[in-house]
Amino acid sequence: MTILVTGANGQLGMEMRTVSVNSRDRYIFSDINDIPGAETLKLDITDRKAVLDLVRKEEVNAIVNCAAYTNVDAAEDNESLAELLNATAVGNLAAAMKEAGGLLVHISTDYVFGQEPYNIPCREDWKGTPTGAYGRTKLHGEEAIMASGCDHIIIRTAWLYSEYGKNFVKTMLSLTGSKPSLKVVFDQVGTPTYALDLANTIYYILEGRKWEGNCGVYHFSNEGVCSWFDFTKMIALYSGNTECDVQPCHSDEFPSKVKRPSYSVLDKTKIKETFGIKIPYWTDSLRKCMSNMGVLK
Repeated sequence: MTILVTGANGQLGMEMRTVSVNSRDRYIFSDINDIPGAETLKLDITDRKAVLDLVRKEEVNAIVNCAAYTNVDAAEDNESLAELLNATAVGNLAAAMKEAGGLLVHISTDYVFGQEPYNIPCREDWKGTPTGAYGRTKLHGEEAIMASGCDHIIIRTAWLYSEYGKNFVKTMLSLTGSKPSLKVVFDQVGTPTYALDLANTIYYILEGRKWEGNCGVYHFSNEGVCSWFDFTKMIALYSGNTECDVQPCHSDEFPSKVKRPSYSVLDKTKIKETFGIKIPYWTDSLRKCMSNMGVLK
């Protein structure tokens, strides 16, 4: 089977490169940008013809779409661009898989929720209630996939971090290592997700052909619940940056163009029961990532 990974130079795409090294399948990695040392095929997924041509030429059987417009605040001023990348481009990938009779694995987000005051983990069948342009456009991407009729696995995830690119863990490592004190919001609650854990799950589903008869929407994050404040405290503890005085604060102390979900914990019962997987606890995965980064004390 030939598998195309789009957005392959982002956090999740890079982890897909790692986990697929010994696969029995053929993986092709595409992005619009090159990075040193990573073999990358140039592909603009907003160009439907280019997507269809590549899928036909390479006889692609499955696509793992890791590409997205993820700048939540900037999306408020650039919703048309966010819609292009998060919905229109996704429709292009879905159309290509429909034509090929293949599978689209698409990564979505907890930001499809937010308007409702949830206080229990969000399930896959709950109605999307996004609070901003990012969430709206990601929800439109999900709808485009479903409307296409292609075989699909949509995985909503949250608070993604890894050794690669820019992310919250790297930002907090820098801040707690350089500032005497720091305020971090405690009234937004969710679950961090180590991109390597998500990549391993996607690889497991593909390698074992376990999507057959199991298409649909799933949730994946690491186990457990925390606030951004709790997340930061553990990053500081594991890195040894304990001299920084990290204090909790309300989100309104950091004005934003978009209201972020106050509670976006994802219920992972479905993905665990369907595919028979165990998901690591968030602090265990954080320790593993920081160890891989060489910053664990």
